[in-house]
Amino acid sequence: MKSQEAFYPVGRLEQLLPQIGRVVSFKGREIALFRTSADQIFALENRSPHPKGGPLAEGMVSGNYVYDPLYDWKIDLTSGRVQAPDTGQVLTFPVQVIDGQVLLGEPELQGTGS
Repeated sequence: MKSQEAFYPVGRLEQLLPQIGRVVSFKGREIALFRTSADQIFALENRSPHPKGGPLAEGMVSGNYVYDPLYDWKIDLTSGRVQAPDTGQVLTFPVQVIDGQVLLGEPELQGTGS
């Protein structure tokens, strides 16, 4: 687990409505924050892995998945992996919530072999 010093504030927990994405800027990137109905917070780069791209923050959240608003691709919020039959990967970011403050860490690089 990363140390708290590697995390940066990007907003307050109360700003995140359940099952609705919110866009924040983090180190020059647009990040889509999602709060699930189980009160978990996830952060993904706000760019669809579909070849034509598009925003993810406008997608519908169901469980630990977000559905791409333009192409209906099912994307796992925990890993950023697109679910079959489609393929692709979205960059994910570690999240911490401390005293109501939402903190983001550096992106987690997902490997295909680990």
